[in-house]
Amino acid sequence: MPNPPETGERQAGGRRSLVDRHTAFVAALREAGLPVSVAEGLDAVRAMQVIDLVERESLRAAYAATLVKRPVHRKTFDTLFDLWFPAALGDGAARPGDRPLRRHDPGERRPPAALDPEVQQRRAELFELLLAGDDPGLRQFARTAVAEYGQTPRQESWFSSSVLRTMSPETLMAGLLEAVLTGQDRGGMAEQVARRTFRDRITRFEDLVAAEVRRRIAEDTGVERTARLAVRPPLERLDFNSATRADMAALRREVYPLARRLASRLAQRNRIGNRGRLDFRRTVRASLATGGVPITTHHRPRRPHKPELVILCDASDSVSAFAHFTLLLTFALREQFSKVRAFAFIDATDEITKYFAPGTDVVEAMTRMAEEADLVWITGRSNYGHAIKVFDEKYGDAINSKTSLLILGDARSNYGELSLPILKRMAGTARHAYWLNPEPRRQWDTGDSAASRYGDLVPMYECRNLTQLAEFIEELA
Repeated sequence: MPNPPETGERQAGGRRSLVDRHTAFVAALREAGLPVSVAEGLDAVRAMQVIDLVERESLRAAYAATLVKRPVHRKTFDTLFDLWFPAALGDGAARPGDRPLRRHDPGERRPPAALDPEVQQRRAELFELLLAGDDPGLRQFARTAVAEYGQTPRQESWFSSSVLRTMSPETLMAGLLEAVLTGQDRGGMAEQVARRTFRDRITRFEDLVAAEVRRRIAEDTGVERTARLAVRPPLERLDFNSATRADMAALRREVYPLARRLASRLAQRNRIGNRGRLDFRRTVRASLATGGVPITTHHRPRRPHKPELVILCDASDSVSAFAHFTLLLTFALREQFSKVRAFAFIDATDEITKYFAPGTDVVEAMTRMAEEADLVWITGRSNYGHAIKVFDEKYGDAINSKTSLLILGDARSNYGELSLPILKRMAGTARHAYWLNPEPRRQWDTGDSAASRYGDLVPMYECRNLTQLAEFIEELA
């Protein structure tokens, strides 16, 4: 294993021992959202006693085996491991026979990449590495490419975009396919397999470039700062309001088991004890054996009840990503309840249940809802009071004694009316009512937020990620 980077260590205030590096690495994992206990950190130390610390991949495997619990956490773990235990220092040690790095003068004018013989030679090397699938060679090439083409003209920082733009690996695909499909029919299974293989190798090269750029930035600015900027929270702690379309696809898989648990919790709350209504005749007959005293009561079998659900969702721009999550949750909950009706509002309210056809894409559903649903009354800005009033007038019969009401929104009404009496009556009619708020609790009741006033009528829970959704469901038990 290489010695600690000199530049980063000087900024950190001295050379770190292995113990200090281990402690800081475990702390970085916790800060990134990975659940690492003290006992697991000690397990990692014990594992290090039985491996060769010079073997970096053995060290990685020992840490992963003791600290990583879920596959979705592995990417975050690898990113932080590469920062705290880098594979090289500076430009790194070149392999025997490698050409020396070409250093560019900040004032030097370079020819376009297509006309630069140095660039074309590097691209030819990349072509051979991708063709052979040489991962160690690809790693060293990425290190060299970043050293040569990864800095800004004034050498102020490092960027992977400039390396990928210069190397342009995706343009090598046609040549790679030609090299392996000589004499074979194009468009068949062989081409599909080859194309997928080379696409994976190109993606691997892009990931290696990104990792190398992070390593160089960490040496210049410090590991802790780079780690905070480079690592996204794990999926279960990802803020719904910052989720991308790819994140939504992953969230959809995670939401289904939570929806089943939520339906189960609500069904349990609908039960009145473990017994049904009193069976008067059986109780009286049984009392004859005890002199007419009904010592033992008999009850009718409890009829199983699958609860109904009404979802009322804020669809304004301020919570648009949270509204995407609401659709995901609605998709999942539809299978768990006897009836699910979904309503969206901005400053008016409309039913959106019809957009939830099986197999519908979430983004397409949101697009159709935005184009077709009647959600805007006047301004198009959140008006909870008017939206609640419209819901009560048009869809008031959707809520009854069998209904669980779930409201999702930030409770910010732009200083408009709140319609508190109407909401109080709705919550009193429903069997249960809950409010999930995507804002941090510390922001409640700031500005135009009416969180506490609504929370007095409907229990309100902070719900910004899957972890908080799971905690809300557990509280229903």
